[in-house]
Amino acid sequence: MDRARAWRAGGGLGAPKALRLAVASLLTALLAGCGAGGLAPVDSRDGYGPAPPGYYRIRSGDTLSEIAERKGIRMSTLAAWNALGPPYGIFAGDLLRVEPPDGSAGAIRTASTPTSARSAASGGVEAVRTSARTSAAVAGADAASSGITWSWPVQGPIKRGFRTGDRTRQGVRIAAGEGASVAAAADGTVVYSGSGLKGYGNLIIVKHNARYLSAYGFNRELLVREGDRVKRGQRVAIAGRAANGEGLLHFEIRRNGVAVDPLRFLPPSR
Repeated sequence: MDRARAWRAGGGLGAPKALRLAVASLLTALLAGCGAGGLAPVDSRDGYGPAPPGYYRIRSGDTLSEIAERKGIRMSTLAAWNALGPPYGIFAGDLLRVEPPDGSAGAIRTASTPTSARSAASGGVEAVRTSARTSAAVAGADAASSGITWSWPVQGPIKRGFRTGDRTRQGVRIAAGEGASVAAAADGTVVYSGSGLKGYGNLIIVKHNARYLSAYGFNRELLVREGDRVKRGQRVAIAGRAANGEGLLHFEIRRNGVAVDPLRFLPPSR
């Protein structure tokens, strides 16, 4: 049994029971939302299950317009459901919502009310702007209540944000040049360091206190081992590339095993 399976089974590699359960919960959640990294292979032949109902797993070479045409959905609608704006970049392995978030069937077919290209673009941009405004309004709001001093693990723009209730977006993706230093977001103990979870590459999990964990994925190289104590800002990994070739860090914060928006804990400015 490899280390990842041992954690999921609660073996814990000698860790206290509460810690084993917390880390096992995190790893189980990560596996359940394997698209959180958005870079998993397309189907079970590559080691991954099918897309959940209402979603489509993006394949290499897909474009948003082609998917919209195949699904019979207006591209503007598809973009709005997925908070995408021009140039509508999508990545192989991502889960794309192809049914209305509320489950209704209205306004999804290409044959329904026409929409101009200009409206399509403005709709997508507005969705992104709304998301950005929401994130900015809550930046750092929960930092004090966590009892932890947080800092950004890497310098770079947010490429994809957190979305409550969406298993494919349980963290944030931060642009990071390959070879960039990845730092611990807060003081803590490394409770996982390995590559046992498909879709996350080399992954580190740090326990900060009884309630909070943070996770760092898509690394090229891991610089700390399980059991190591780390300080906020200490280099713990070297950033790598996601499956689509883009330099990214996948970063999560979990409270009592549940994913929370990292932007509510990280300082507003970098």
